[in-house]
Amino acid sequence: MEEKAGGCCASAEGVATASEPQPGSGLLSHDCIPFSAVPHTTSLFRDYLFNHRRVAQFYPHEPTVAGVAAYARKLGFPAERRARVADVLARQNRAWGAGDAALAAIDQLRKGAVAVVSGQQVGLLGGPFYSVLKAVAALQLAGELTAQGIDAVPVFWLATEDHDLAEVKHAFLPVEGQALERLTSTSRAAGEPPVGRVKFGAEIETLVARAAELLPNDGVVAALRESYRAGETFGSAYAKLFARLFHEAGLILLDPLDAELHAICGEVMASAAERAPELDAALLARGKELRDAGYHEQVKVTAESTLLFSLAGGERKVLHLAGEDFMVGAKRIPRAELLRRIREAPEEFSPNVLLRPLMQDTLLPTVAYFGGPAEVAYFAQVEVVYRKLLGRVTPVLPRLSATVINSRMAKLMKRYGIGISDMFHGAEQLREVLAQRVMPTELQHKFSAAGDEVAKMIAELQSQLRVLDPTLVDAAERSGRKMQYQIAHLSGKAARAELRRNEYLDRDAAEILTLLFPEKGLQERTIPGIYMLAAHGQGLVEQLMEVAATHCPGHHMVRVE
Repeated sequence: MEEKAGGCCASAEGVATASEPQPGSGLLSHDCIPFSAVPHTTSLFRDYLFNHRRVAQFYPHEPTVAGVAAYARKLGFPAERRARVADVLARQNRAWGAGDAALAAIDQLRKGAVAVVSGQQVGLLGGPFYSVLKAVAALQLAGELTAQGIDAVPVFWLATEDHDLAEVKHAFLPVEGQALERLTSTSRAAGEPPVGRVKFGAEIETLVARAAELLPNDGVVAALRESYRAGETFGSAYAKLFARLFHEAGLILLDPLDAELHAICGEVMASAAERAPELDAALLARGKELRDAGYHEQVKVTAESTLLFSLAGGERKVLHLAGEDFMVGAKRIPRAELLRRIREAPEEFSPNVLLRPLMQDTLLPTVAYFGGPAEVAYFAQVEVVYRKLLGRVTPVLPRLSATVINSRMAKLMKRYGIGISDMFHGAEQLREVLAQRVMPTELQHKFSAAGDEVAKMIAELQSQLRVLDPTLVDAAERSGRKMQYQIAHLSGKAARAELRRNEYLDRDAAEILTLLFPEKGLQERTIPGIYMLAAHGQGLVEQLMEVAATHCPGHHMVRVE
């Protein structure tokens, strides 16, 4: 790695490093594990973080605070557009019950502040924990830039224009720490509208009542009840919840499903349609560049792709190229007609994932966007669209990534001598690891000694075989591997016998996996943010901001009281 983001803490292949907590913070300690040690991390994301020279053609800005500050100092933005957007934000945030801090931040934006942005789909009950982590990252960096003399405000973009209802209609809540209960909304809408417009029916009251039974904090439950009600939409309920959860923090919320915001972005959408063949060619070329460099394309682009959807009639449909014209479903629309419609009724169109960042940065003086690995991958493709339509490219930074460990989990991990990596291999292997750690000490030593003895014996045999007949050295190595496998296999059987004898091992394994590695993935991707705030209190936000301030480009293991 050439330069650690913010001067922190772990190299691409380094060992996690502990940070000392601030006195009285409630934060006991945290470790930063490099993303190279986290399963399913792509080579593109690793190089973006740790070997920027390899990906500089895709990401012109290094992912550092210094790079963001330099970009912020030269970014200009039209005052008239600021005023229009600020008016909409004030209207939206007041309707959601935002606190004085958010309204003051909107006034700062109106007067010239830059924006630090993150966002997420409007998932049921506020979505997974990483939605909170994204908001925290934006809050922390906005404060840090302001302290450096660059007036900055945090903005959270509600991805209400997304259409994948199946992805956002459920939430998982832990039941007594032993299992997850899936809560699912049955609310629907005719056709396939953006999810932000789907209204909740009376069923949401039952769902919230069940969530209230599972959440250990009255304050969070009250915010949930006030936000998720019959008649609210996925978008409005999510916004009202976040307005309450971040009431004192100064987080600005933005819902792009607003006619005035679409009007401001009308020319960008018209340009995306007018230059669709050119943009498509540039994206196809960028895809080839990524593949040639050994990376993946996060979004597949075809020769008929455009960057727009139609929202006419309240239903979201893809726009395709058809020669000089366009297709919406089976209907052909002449090019001139489509451009006229976009300019006259921009609210009837929305961006796809490769145009959304440009819509965002048309509305906001964005100096940094916090995204997860998939979003960072989008930006490698979006770079060509930025250059053609905006003439500049916004810096993208990795969002805060964290697993929160309470005192109970910390004790279990210490008891069994395990770390987060022990959970990456699944429930069965974790149970065996736990059992092996509690087997009689003498038996553990015997297995360890047997493995050491086999390794020593094979090394001695190989040494003598090199003199007698070098062709037998590899055979000896293979024999050694087989013997080590048999020892490990026998150790596994002993561990399973221990499991059958000690029921508490299965209980402890279930608790660890439910709270720290649920659904075979990181905690942040499954456990809802409301559960984490309910379990640890609103002070968790401040504690996480301390962690975010390290700017360590890895996954944080955060121990709290």
